[in-house]
Amino acid sequence: MATAENTADAALGAAPAEGGPPSRLQQTLQNINALSQRQKIAAAAAIALAIALIVGALLWNRQPEYAVLFSNLEERDGGQIIAALQQQNVPYRMSDNGSAILVPQAAVHEIRLRLAANGLPKGGLAGFELMDGQKLGISQFNEQINYQRALEGELSRTVQSIATVASARVHLAIPRQTAFLRDDQKPTASVMVNLRPGRTLDANQVAGIVHLVSSSVPRMTASGVSIINQDGELLTQQADPLRRAGMDPTQLDYVRELEAGFIRRIENILGPMLGKDNFRAQVAADVDFNQVEQTAETYKPNPTPDQAIRSQQTNEQVNPAPGAMGVPGALSNQPPVPATAPITSPAVPGGAGAGVAGAGSSTRSAVLNYELDRTVQHVKQSIGQVKRLSVAVVVNNRSATAPDGQTQNLPPSEEEIARITNLVREAVGYNANRGDTINVASSSFTAPATEAALPLWKDPQMLDLGKELARWLIVLLVILLVYLAVVRPLVRAVVPPKEEQAEEEAAAVAGEELEEGEEGVQVSLSGATEEDSYEAHLERARNLARNDPRTVANLIKEWMGATEEGRK
Repeated sequence: MATAENTADAALGAAPAEGGPPSRLQQTLQNINALSQRQKIAAAAAIALAIALIVGALLWNRQPEYAVLFSNLEERDGGQIIAALQQQNVPYRMSDNGSAILVPQAAVHEIRLRLAANGLPKGGLAGFELMDGQKLGISQFNEQINYQRALEGELSRTVQSIATVASARVHLAIPRQTAFLRDDQKPTASVMVNLRPGRTLDANQVAGIVHLVSSSVPRMTASGVSIINQDGELLTQQADPLRRAGMDPTQLDYVRELEAGFIRRIENILGPMLGKDNFRAQVAADVDFNQVEQTAETYKPNPTPDQAIRSQQTNEQVNPAPGAMGVPGALSNQPPVPATAPITSPAVPGGAGAGVAGAGSSTRSAVLNYELDRTVQHVKQSIGQVKRLSVAVVVNNRSATAPDGQTQNLPPSEEEIARITNLVREAVGYNANRGDTINVASSSFTAPATEAALPLWKDPQMLDLGKELARWLIVLLVILLVYLAVVRPLVRAVVPPKEEQAEEEAAAVAGEELEEGEEGVQVSLSGATEEDSYEAHLERARNLARNDPRTVANLIKEWMGATEEGRK
């Protein structure tokens, strides 16, 4: 046996002959070249196995990206597609809501083409392709049924082409034609539409579907088509029960929008002052939807002086005095005396009648017509006028810290309540003549009830995070195992230690004096101390080689054998 110091000196002995010790890279290459063929093959296999383990762990941890293959399938088509994927050994997944089938993204188009070659998905709607396989000798009833099924399928496909509609079903009720006019019935249709999430059909789209269906079936009218959505709500207005009862659903929507508009006004004006969560406002609007038409015709009782004259008529008639009549005589030939008022007029002398013997009578009449002073007023009141507003606002008490450090809830003062009331009054357009009311109150708001938090081991997000961390931990353990079992031993076997580390190892074993040789010969490098220089160690090694070459040869053989065993 030889000491470690002899080994180090022997390893460094050849270097000075060439001008200096070899570098670590050169020593590493020499150690690699010194390996046997079997050792090199074993090292290469170990490195390949380590790389395979690391790559396999990374691939196992990396989940493939999945993309949608088909969505919104019929149950029968979905089952057939899954069975075909299982036969082709294609990995697949179902979406969270079960409405879509997911496959690896890189193979989506290829899988679709392969399924299309097998006729999948077939689709739950059959169109006029039903008429392609008509058999000879089929009855007229079966032909009529097939035609009706084909027409329903084609109409359903057409309705489904609307962007808002996800799926649709059309049911036709086509009565049998008869020769009797009394028994004649018009065909009707019922349409069931499944709308996409967050989408609605407006009135124009509903009318378009109604006219599409009614125009596709002979003798069908638009009133015979009914449309409902997936929630069972009737979309056709002509059959709306509220309209039949004399009510218009749009009026309710108008009232809601009107009230929401007033609430937004209150929130916009009180939000910056009180805070968004420190008040609540509600508005009740009484809206008049009555249609009133009024016609009024009025006349003024007395005409004005400047009123225009419409027509004027004047009549005047003069009658002359009659002649002497009766028995001739003095008394009978005298005319009657004119009537006079004895109080205001003096007595008429008896001889005055001779002066008016030839006088007569006259009559005059006049008719004056003015233009009629007439006022005709036609008034039609607008629909949706606000008759009365009722506004209620509740304000949260503010929290304040008392001198003793406790938190108190203080209600707003009367001045603040009055200021809030005035702001709300102006925001909603308060009108006292129509009976509007505004009520502002204060109260402490209760905290909303919160659901109990799930424990960490039941939280789905934490479970997913734990699974992800576990996969990465397994990958790290595999990498660490490969490093400790394969990489580190190979590096230690071929890469020499640093100079400082070699000197420390040599100094640790420099105190050993003897190493037993092959034939019991004791080899000793007497006089060697830690302070000896490299040249002194080298000189002693050369003297030992000259004096006892057999011992040095046995020492080198034993050293090489021990090194090979350590590498194995």
